[in-house]
Amino acid sequence: MVIRLDAVFAALADPTRRRIVERLSRKPLSISDIASEFPLSQPAISKHIRVLEEAGLLKRTIAGRVHYCTASPQGMQKVASWVERQRREWDDALDRLDRVLSTPSHEKRKP
Repeated sequence: MVIRLDAVFAALADPTRRRIVERLSRKPLSISDIASEFPLSQPAISKHIRVLEEAGLLKRTIAGRVHYCTASPQGMQKVASWVERQRREWDDALDRLDRVLSTPSHEKRKP
């Protein structure tokens, strides 16, 4: 499965889906177990599960009539990598700005 960063961020934009991911990071749960914590209908929870599944944030297995969900770390790893790259770029830019601002003004005016 190809994990698209846009799909992961879109899935995580919803607070209900973030809570589902948080719960699944602790242990696998059935969709019924997940739904029991939310004041939403079963179809609404199933839609959230589908969005998370399509984004690569969870995997679903079926045993009889019960659907079980487990966290899929690949999607979160992709987000973590992107955030880390952005952090490094911002740190580098801020370090350069700090060097410029800490240079005495008479050194900046070279002919």
